[in-house]
Amino acid sequence: MLEASVEKRCVLCGFESELISSSIRVCVNCLRNRPAEALKFVRNVRNRWRRSIDFPTSIPRGGKKCFLCINECEIPAGRSGYCGVVHNEDGKLIPITKRFDEAYLRWYLDPHPTNCVALPVCPEKEHRGFYNLAVFFSGCNLDCLFCQNIDHKYMLSEGKLKDGERVSLEEFVRIADEGRISCVCYFGGDPLPWSSFTLRASGKIKKRICWETNGSMNESIAKQMASISFETGGIIKIDWKAFSPTVYEALTGVNGEKAIQRLKENVRLIHSMDDRKEPPLLVVSSLIVPHYIDEVEVGGIAGFLAQIDENIPYVLLAFAPQHLVHDVSTTSREQMKRVFEAARAKGLKRVFIENVWLLS
Repeated sequence: MLEASVEKRCVLCGFESELISSSIRVCVNCLRNRPAEALKFVRNVRNRWRRSIDFPTSIPRGGKKCFLCINECEIPAGRSGYCGVVHNEDGKLIPITKRFDEAYLRWYLDPHPTNCVALPVCPEKEHRGFYNLAVFFSGCNLDCLFCQNIDHKYMLSEGKLKDGERVSLEEFVRIADEGRISCVCYFGGDPLPWSSFTLRASGKIKKRICWETNGSMNESIAKQMASISFETGGIIKIDWKAFSPTVYEALTGVNGEKAIQRLKENVRLIHSMDDRKEPPLLVVSSLIVPHYIDEVEVGGIAGFLAQIDENIPYVLLAFAPQHLVHDVSTTSREQMKRVFEAARAKGLKRVFIENVWLLS
């Protein structure tokens, strides 16, 4: 790991800061103001990483089209989509398990109160003695340089699935029905590439169902997720990475314009389906990556949310150096204070800071 105190220089404008990541190589202002030049540097770094684990370096084109998310991969025969989960086998799109009633995941029981993104508004934090079933899915349709749970990609990297992590629908429902479990949370990676499994399973589980997702799913999936969470008392937790399209693309590897448009659509949709007071059906979060997720990014997201409803909870998460963004510090208290104030200045009333123990 590189020392966070080392000054690094933006390769475009020369701006120096210890918070410029060597995997991005440019500052946030150049990402916003010189997108064509800035993005080529981070693409090279990401492509090398994805080749090392035998993942597509770009959104596949020229094959069978998948409609799960904004990427709309066209997957060639015998290959996978950008997520690594969906494969084209003889012209049919199927999950890597080769069965829709089987998923590749890890699960564990997390005692309440958990370190849940929605903890400030989650009723389960009062239920000591009970557990959340935390379901960690392999794969994700984004490729975040700062991923805080990168093991989800290594789970798929060789295409060899471990028997103990292949879980059938029947077995999963049986696990979730255990009496001490009061809620189920799907995360990862992202549950989106496994939506066929999660939607079917959720219909059979009589527990509070929550999702932690990047929010890029198609409208039909978003409606089904929201309906399940509304009926069970659960929450849709959307992790909104950035507001500027080129910052979003640099950090995640996917088309920022499409992603932000889909996020806006899904936030509006999910909020429109919520006619209960508590808990809220929708919670939005952002990971405050040093330097890159600043007042401009947080203010843009908060401003959009406030236009819909000033009471939408917005959770600002402190960052820990991980994956390819391992050479910067944790989020500083100063930066967190600035973005918190930027969010509140846009009119949002329910802004929270989580992972406070990481602040430096």
